[in-house]
Amino acid sequence: MIRFGTNPIAWANDDDQTLGAHIPTEQILREAAEIGFDGIENGHRWPDNPEELKQLLGSHGLAFVSGWFSLNLLTQSVEDEKKAIQPHLDKLKHNGCKVCIACETSNSVQGLQVPLSESPVLTPEEMKAFGAKVEDLAAFTASQGIRLVYHHHMGTVVETPEGIDAFLKATGPETRLLFDAGHCYFGGNGKDPTPVLAKYVDRVSHFHAKNVRPAVMRQVRETGMSFMDGVRAGVFTVPGDEDGGIDFAPLLNILKAAGYDGWIVIEAEQDPEVRKPFKYQSLGLRTLKSAAAHVGLV
Repeated sequence: MIRFGTNPIAWANDDDQTLGAHIPTEQILREAAEIGFDGIENGHRWPDNPEELKQLLGSHGLAFVSGWFSLNLLTQSVEDEKKAIQPHLDKLKHNGCKVCIACETSNSVQGLQVPLSESPVLTPEEMKAFGAKVEDLAAFTASQGIRLVYHHHMGTVVETPEGIDAFLKATGPETRLLFDAGHCYFGGNGKDPTPVLAKYVDRVSHFHAKNVRPAVMRQVRETGMSFMDGVRAGVFTVPGDEDGGIDFAPLLNILKAAGYDGWIVIEAEQDPEVRKPFKYQSLGLRTLKSAAAHVGLV
């Protein structure tokens, strides 16, 4: 059953916590529920205690969708990573989650004040070794009923469509993909993300409906801006925004044809002072629900 979720970074950013610092936590939850979302992903405002988290979100009728876990597999052993991820898995299991969002961040530039063009790149041999470690970890999470969904992300070792190709070739069946429309579009420098989803939809277990403003994307590329400079400038937005470059109907049609039955999450960080979260998240959800109904996904 398809469920629609959001992410609190639309209200209170995790990487630059000055963005949305003035917005009360209660407002985030109240607005997410009022807009009509079924659940919400993790954020720095939520309690770490699994039961406290369940009670907080449940008091607003929201499910806990899942949460990001920063991997450090390039700098530590798989066994150490298993120990590090276990408390996170316990929180996910307690809240009925089915997937764990993961991304290698040991050498990421996503939070650094450096040009996005300096994103790290692995050699084919390094990617093969990295993929083997991710697959080992994914088998570990799967043994506990949680699928590891890898988040290809700007500023990281899996950023471009070619990087997604190399990563999925280097991993096995336990490693699932979080397909993020916006990061795929951005990583492909404005190329249509539809062919990438069509190619790998059988490995997709989580979907982020992020949109991109092409004009800001080009500015980031051409002027040496950092990833967070781009975020603050408004490079990301929601489905349905006329400034966005992604058509979500073909993507949802692919999900429908593949029998996808997971979460569809609007994860679109913007400066909440410039673009009000309630307005934009409402637009995004209306757009997705209309498109999903049109293709028969819901």
